[in-house]
Amino acid sequence: MDGIFGSTGVWFLIGAILVWFMQAGFAMVETGFTRAKNAGNIIMKNLMDFCLGTVVFVLLGAGLLMGEDALFGLVGIPNLDFITNFETYDWSSFFFNLVFCATAATIVSGAMAERTKFLSYCIYSLVISAVVYPIEAHWVWGGGWLTNAFAGVYYVDFAGSSLIHFVGGISSFIGALILGPRWGKYLDKDGKPTLVRKNVKHVRAIPGHNLTVGALGVFILWFCWYGFNGAAATDMAQLAQILVTTTVATATATCSTMIFTWIKNKKPDVSMTLNGSLAGLVAVTAGCANIDVVGAFFIGLVAGILVDVAVEVIDKKLHIDDPVGAIAVHGVNGLWGTIAVALFSCGINPVVDAETGEVLSEQLGLFYGGGLNMLGVQLLGLVCIAAWTIVCMTGLFRLLKHTCGIRAGRLEEIEGLDKHEHGLPSAYADFLAAPLAAEMLDPEGVAPVAAEEEGEVPVLQASSADVKLSKVVIITRQSKFDDLKKALNEIGVTGITVTQVLGCGVQKGASEYYRGVKVDMDLLQKVKAEVVVSKVPVADVVAAARKALYTGHIGDGKIFVYDVEDAVRVRTGERGYDALQDEEPV
Repeated sequence: MDGIFGSTGVWFLIGAILVWFMQAGFAMVETGFTRAKNAGNIIMKNLMDFCLGTVVFVLLGAGLLMGEDALFGLVGIPNLDFITNFETYDWSSFFFNLVFCATAATIVSGAMAERTKFLSYCIYSLVISAVVYPIEAHWVWGGGWLTNAFAGVYYVDFAGSSLIHFVGGISSFIGALILGPRWGKYLDKDGKPTLVRKNVKHVRAIPGHNLTVGALGVFILWFCWYGFNGAAATDMAQLAQILVTTTVATATATCSTMIFTWIKNKKPDVSMTLNGSLAGLVAVTAGCANIDVVGAFFIGLVAGILVDVAVEVIDKKLHIDDPVGAIAVHGVNGLWGTIAVALFSCGINPVVDAETGEVLSEQLGLFYGGGLNMLGVQLLGLVCIAAWTIVCMTGLFRLLKHTCGIRAGRLEEIEGLDKHEHGLPSAYADFLAAPLAAEMLDPEGVAPVAAEEEGEVPVLQASSADVKLSKVVIITRQSKFDDLKKALNEIGVTGITVTQVLGCGVQKGASEYYRGVKVDMDLLQKVKAEVVVSKVPVADVVAAARKALYTGHIGDGKIFVYDVEDAVRVRTGERGYDALQDEEPV
């Protein structure tokens, strides 16, 4: 086609580029919803599944998807046209299908996060990109058998609810099932961690380490989804319609999840609501070009509730550990979105004969007078796609399990895959326990003085006043720290050490919910302030702290007083009372 639309248009390629950038969105979602000790591993997997997939897609996958039909439309014939006919090869379609293939591959990363061997994941990426996705995608997008009419209607999956997300969700389910849960996710009757599903008696929530990063990933994915759904639009009117239905379904799903979790858990669940946005995007993908705003609304409404219910069933009932909700978001809502086309398709995008312009099928859904034929065709396609994916993925993951191994060792999992798989102490270097270099500067920007000879170290001096030293430890609410600091400063306490800690007292914490699982918050966030005093009376410190912290409610905190044997100022060697006194500024 001419212009910016069509299979060789500028918008077609821009949309494909947006789909490629979805890799960043998936990486952020998975990183944010998992623990910090595996952040580098998550990033590496999302990088490599695209890069490895590109190589095998060029060599084999593109031919299986885009090649000439063989075996009654079940598969395309691989060829070397990309080498022999480089100048005339359909590179637009190649790039478009490549980035969609990468999306199907990366979905599994989140469901199998935090305990999968990197080597096994790389092998999985190669196989799904080379064989599994290209063959089932050929059935619909490569001119295969599902492009034929059945009972006067055609199978509809405009942008991939079934071909990409349903396949990714099934692969995630099988992979997570064979792999087993994270260590400590499920507990047996004695409260000990178990990897055996039938022994599970208690489910633990394992919150992700960075909700902000996870939310950024969702916003990136939503933005890029306009290219995912809209890249194949044939004109401006259809593109606008796709953008609207995509937005309405996603916004409705987000609101639906928020309200549903608010009613169920008494508070709106942030991470689940983010999953609700993704569920709406997945569900509307198949029918975005065939539905109106009303259909988009109801598709999103169901998707928002469905994702929350599915996450809880998968976690609490089936005891399959999916850290990011990939099975519910992509698998369950990919299924729902593909079925929903047969319910809400309103004839906006009929099937037209390319040569004569004759309308071959209006593609009306059940609620628009189309009967059950379209529903039957959609179910037929789903069953066949599911069967192919189940056979391939079950065989692949079982083969990996019994050869190179699919699961990291317990020590590797507990200490983090970053450390053991990639030699990365932490993805967040500033939070390492020890400095990375000995030449780091002190807070004043002055390099520390090397003490090479014994004489350069100040000699310890006896205290000039034989005064008792006392340590006062104050544990209280974070919100009261500024009041405490001000009160201590007013009575002459200038030295203070502050630590953010977790703990609980007589209130035994509070119960919250994370992704539908009760979190026993018996360790609440507190501030621990420590001061050592000699000149300032301990009684004054205690009185000032109580006055600053008192609210009369449980949780005000505790004050502990200890005897201190000695104190030494490192720079001057002063001891005891003298070591605690302020020095006159030079």
